[in-house]
Amino acid sequence: MLTYTTIMADSETLECVTEHERILQEIESTDTACVGPTLRSVYDDQPYAHKRFMEKLDARIRNHDREIEKMCNFHHQGFVDAITELLKVRADAEKLMVSRCTQGGFLIEEVVCCRLQQRNMATTVERLQLCLPGRRAYYAALKTMEQLENVYIPRVGQYRFCQIMAENLPRLRDQIKEISMSDLKDFLESIRKHSDKVGEAAMKQVGPGGRYGRTNAAEEDLQMVSAMEGQLSISVCEEEEEEEEGVLTAQDLVDFSPVYRCLHIYTILGDRETFENYYRKQRKKQARLVLQPQASMHETVEGYRRYFNQIVGFFVVEDHILHATQGLVTRAFTEELWNMALSKIIAVLRTHSSYCDDPDLVLELKNLIVIFADTLQGYGFPVNRLFDLLFEIRDQYNETLLKKWSLVFREIFELDNYSPIPVETEEEYKLVVSRFPFHDAEIEKQDFPKKLPMSQSVPQIYTQVKEFIYASLKFSESLHRSSTEIDDMLRKSTNLLLTRTLSGCLQNLIKKPHIGLTELVQIIINTTHLEQACRYLEDFITNITTVSPEAVHTTRLYGLSTFKDARHAAEGEIYTKLNQKIDEFIQLADYEWCMAESDGRASGYLMDLINFLRSTFQVFTHLPGKVAQTACMSACKHLSTSLLQMLMDSELKQISMGAVQQFNLDVIQCELFASSEPVPGFQGDTLQLAFIDLRQLLDLFMVWDWSTYLADYGQPTSKYLRVNPTTALALLEKMKDTSKKNNIFSQFRKNDRDKQKLIETVVKQLRSLINGMSLHS
Repeated sequence: MLTYTTIMADSETLECVTEHERILQEIESTDTACVGPTLRSVYDDQPYAHKRFMEKLDARIRNHDREIEKMCNFHHQGFVDAITELLKVRADAEKLMVSRCTQGGFLIEEVVCCRLQQRNMATTVERLQLCLPGRRAYYAALKTMEQLENVYIPRVGQYRFCQIMAENLPRLRDQIKEISMSDLKDFLESIRKHSDKVGEAAMKQVGPGGRYGRTNAAEEDLQMVSAMEGQLSISVCEEEEEEEEGVLTAQDLVDFSPVYRCLHIYTILGDRETFENYYRKQRKKQARLVLQPQASMHETVEGYRRYFNQIVGFFVVEDHILHATQGLVTRAFTEELWNMALSKIIAVLRTHSSYCDDPDLVLELKNLIVIFADTLQGYGFPVNRLFDLLFEIRDQYNETLLKKWSLVFREIFELDNYSPIPVETEEEYKLVVSRFPFHDAEIEKQDFPKKLPMSQSVPQIYTQVKEFIYASLKFSESLHRSSTEIDDMLRKSTNLLLTRTLSGCLQNLIKKPHIGLTELVQIIINTTHLEQACRYLEDFITNITTVSPEAVHTTRLYGLSTFKDARHAAEGEIYTKLNQKIDEFIQLADYEWCMAESDGRASGYLMDLINFLRSTFQVFTHLPGKVAQTACMSACKHLSTSLLQMLMDSELKQISMGAVQQFNLDVIQCELFASSEPVPGFQGDTLQLAFIDLRQLLDLFMVWDWSTYLADYGQPTSKYLRVNPTTALALLEKMKDTSKKNNIFSQFRKNDRDKQKLIETVVKQLRSLINGMSLHS
């Protein structure tokens, strides 16, 4: 027994021995009622520890037995009692050991079961949380509900909470639909407010350094949506790369995830068609709002820019949705929206551009339309109608340019001094010819100072026409037209400038009251030089459009006709003003129609008139020869007609022979003026023929050669061929009437008392001649 105890003691670890010693000490020192917990620790220890403890207990009992024996020898009765108690304790310990083993097994099983239930409950709560529409994990919630409905709930359907859960799943699905739809509505409201930023970013991409059209982000979003299992946030691979390039795209500015989530949820729930119809209906409404312009949009370029940005933003978003959602919108839907929008846009721009009278604003509008069209064309939208509209707006632009240059031309004409340009030095001469293509070998040979024939308005007009061509060219840029078409457009707009605007300004200038004969002469000279410069303007257009002369269409500049018409108008105005001036002098005439005899010298008013004509025709030396000759001939004819009308005036009742002689002296001065060649180029007595009617009439009365007149009347060789019998009769009637105080025929009666009868006879013959002419006609 000792040997076995020693072997067992050696094999125990120090820890086990120490623990058993502690337990034994507690048993020995603790109240019997508290022994249970101490003994329980034996069974909670490592397997089979209770056996070793029992062995230890047996060894301790034996030790106590020996002690007891010793004590019993001294206290026998006490020993017997102690042994009896110890045996009772041993029996109780064995019972306790059996009872604790049974109860411990049951307790461990219950603990394990409870822990398993607790873990299951935690897992269930976690899974149920996923079912709830929180944290925007709607797709995961729907998948979890599907698993619960199809897999887990059928397994535990007998439980009440499972039945309640199954009943609430449809409500949760509806809640998810409502929340996702609410997110979509927030998205639609947000995109309506911020579409201008999207459009602004898209339009910047077609500017310098910008990229053209859509990026491949839509395709990436398409891939992202098709792989939507558990991945609900936007993930664009090239976003960082695009940000490095500094180009913002629609997906950089807009979070499309509400659309993707809502579409996916409705698709999973089998209600995709409802979602598609709702989305398209709302976007149609928003399209109409976007296309509605502000009333004052035409006043500033910013108004147009905001309008275009909103429209571009709208269609960029739709294009992105088209390529990222596999059928939420279709190409047919976007085309329908675009066609509707395009008609509205064209109508709006046509109306608002017509209000604009500032060419700079129209040009900025054109540039915006080009960027707008190029941007949307990059996204696949047809924009041909916009470029057609640009041709209408180009006409509007040209109209505003014409109005602007009309003011420019008028100011130039108002400030012109209508005198030849004086040049003092070679530098001044070069400065003028650098602005206007003037070449004249005779003037170039002259020494300085000298004068150029045109006035200062000529180089100014020429320069402004070139400026107009540059301004017109600005609109033709970026219209995607060939150089030949641009060249043709420039020529047409320049023709309008010349034939309408400049021509109208010249016509108005010529009619102005303060423009006198000197100014009219200068205008004729100016238009001659401008007409000659038209070919240089044609070359200028060809050079700036880089079109070869052979490729130029039949459209030419009509400047020749413009300046010819202006020159003819100026010539006609010269004739009119000359006649008016002649009339002013005629009104100063103060004949004494009943004078006995003439003064023997011409009237003062007539000499003043002739002097005026001489000085005026000297100014005409720079005019083309035919113009000066025509003006001189017109003046002489008008003077002759005016003098004849003075004799034939119905208010003039009586004319003496002395008055006729005085009148004859004045006509002689007119004939002398005509024969003095006031304007070179007349052949023979061509200019004198302007007074032939007066001369023959006066000769007839001065010579009193009625027999010859009546005998030769109607013959081509008649000496008085230009005397009309009606005119002769009217004048004769004025001379026939006499009075006792001043009988104009007194000189005749001294020689021939029958002269009065002769006059009566001539009057009758003239009347008969006139009546015969009437019957014959």
